[in-house]
Amino acid sequence: MTKVNNSFEKILKKYNYRLNSGDIVAGTIIYKESHGFLVNIGDKILGYLPQEETNIIIDYNNNKNFLINITREFFLIKHNEDRKQYILSIKRLEYIRSWKRIKQLQLENIIFNLKIHYSNKGGLITYLENIQAFIPKSHTLDQNNQFKNYEIKCKILITDEQKNQLILSNKSAILQLSIHKFRLGELLYGSIVKIKNYGLFVKIYNTIALLHISEVGYKYINDLNKIFYIGKLIKIKIMHINIKQGRLSVSKRNIK
Repeated sequence: MTKVNNSFEKILKKYNYRLNSGDIVAGTIIYKESHGFLVNIGDKILGYLPQEETNIIIDYNNNKNFLINITREFFLIKHNEDRKQYILSIKRLEYIRSWKRIKQLQLENIIFNLKIHYSNKGGLITYLENIQAFIPKSHTLDQNNQFKNYEIKCKILITDEQKNQLILSNKSAILQLSIHKFRLGELLYGSIVKIKNYGLFVKIYNTIALLHISEVGYKYINDLNKIFYIGKLIKIKIMHINIKQGRLSVSKRNIK
């Protein structure tokens, strides 16, 4: 390792290369301090890896030296002029790489299974590539959010790396997997699973479709509960398919 570091120093001198914030550098952890680690990055000035930037929980009594002599890449946060050290991070490097993988998954329109960690009134919380993700209640098939500790199919809906925002959709994933079963204008039977004042939610195969009150019939209906009930099988027509938003709209108009 000494020969490699010496060679790296010569390259730095030869090309007058300067390390800058945001660079990714290779180094070896050589010493454990009270709140971090010293890292040999091949320059005369050592790098310093703060404990909070390791992304690792350490038991100082039993495992204080388990990172020593590990060689890997680090993200260079800044140069500490006072201590003459480069401040390094593993956590930020993993964060950058996680977002790169997430963007690739979005580009390839991948559907994946994710374990639900917990839920709140707005939806479900999970993790994709170690980045916390949110599935809005409106984008889950089970509106009661009874998914905790279960794996569900998801696909990416919205990404914003700057805001660390990752929004997923369960409905979009299910609709994409079932899209071969639906054709615009096709007549199908579905079972009513929910009744709202603005329309009916109908289950067709494993997908939930909205039958808006304006598409129930030509006559104005004041109370859908007087005509329909949960579990009733009705004949409907496929009117609109939006895979990205996971929306399937149907109609009962002009159906005999």
